[in-house]
Parts: sequence; C-alpha cells; structure tokens
Amino acid sequence: MNTDAPPITVRRATLADAAAFARIMGDLQVLPGLLQVPYTSEELWKAKLTESLAPGKPDLVLAAERPGPDGSPVVVGNAGLHPCGPSVRRRHAMSVGIAVGGDAQGQGVGTALMKALCDWADGWGHVLRLELSVFADNARAIGLYQRFGFVREGVHRGYALRDGCYVDTWSMARLHPSPPRIEAAAERA
Repeated sequence: MNTDAPPITVRRATLADAAAFARIMGDLQVLPGLLQVPYTSEELWKAKLTESLAPGKPDLVLAAERPGPDGSPVVVGNAGLHPCGPSVRRRHAMSVGIAVGGDAQGQGVGTALMKALCDWADGWGHVLRLELSVFADNARAIGLYQRFGFVREGVHRGYALRDGCYVDTWSMARLHPSPPRIEAAAERA
C-alpha cells in the first residue's frame, strides 16, 4: 500500500456521484474484476442510485474520495451493501459490492471502503452475514476480503462470462464477529 497517497474520505453516495460511478465501473483496469458489463453510463448509475438511495431502502452506498490535483474531492472508489432479497428469513444478510478506480488501487481505498461497510454492518445495520462473489483469479480482492474475515464458502464453475470466456467465481461470506446481545440492566439500588 502506498503510504504517500492523499487521505481518503468515505461518505454516503449521492445522485451527484453517478458520473464518477460510471467512470470507475467503465475503467478498463477495473471492469475485468467486476460482475458488470462494459459501456456503463451516467444515466444508468443515476437510475441505480435513485433506487438504492430512496427513503426506506436498507441499502448502504458509499463513495471514497481524495483530493485531486486542484485540491477538490475526486471519487476514487465506491462500495455498497444491498439486501440479499425480499425474504423475511434472509433479512440478516447483505450482499457486498466494491470497485476502486485503476489509478487508486493499492493505495488503501478498498481497505477504507471495506472497513466502513463492516463497521456499519456490525454496529448499526443489524447485519449478521455479509456475502459476495469474486472472480477466482482476483487475488488482490480475495486478499482484501480475507483481511476482513471473509471465508470462501464455495466455487461457482463457469459462473460469469468475462471477455469471451466463462470463468469461475468464489462465494465468500463473513459473519458478524460479535453478534449483538442484550446488555444486562444496571441493578437498581
């Protein structure tokens, strides 16, 4: 990790981040590691963000930014937690998605985003289980996830088409390290 990189700020995403999300997701250094398709657009990300950021939605969508050459903030990564489905029996689980721009990789952006996601899930989100899919050959991402307690639960053979070839993915998950409990009430005098 580059320790000379500018400081990273993680914040909740807004609709104004749609262009930055499209830029990152379309980055040719990033796209091969994502389960996304090429030719993303600002309009597509405005629609996705509008849905995820709607009042009452349980999604958490974050943007990581750092100062650009002129000192103004530039979005260099994004991440999200999304419900695993509408089932009452799966409300305790959320799916993780993360992307870091090619120019910002190896500079702590992914770590900052994962820390924010895990902190929110563990301390505020009432989440027991975080789940994700990652290409089996994405060693950098797998290493990041393992540092945050994710373990491989299975292999999906030929899971996704990437640049004309079917490739395997790993299913990984992390359980809350210390699930919430009821604190003992203070004894009354």
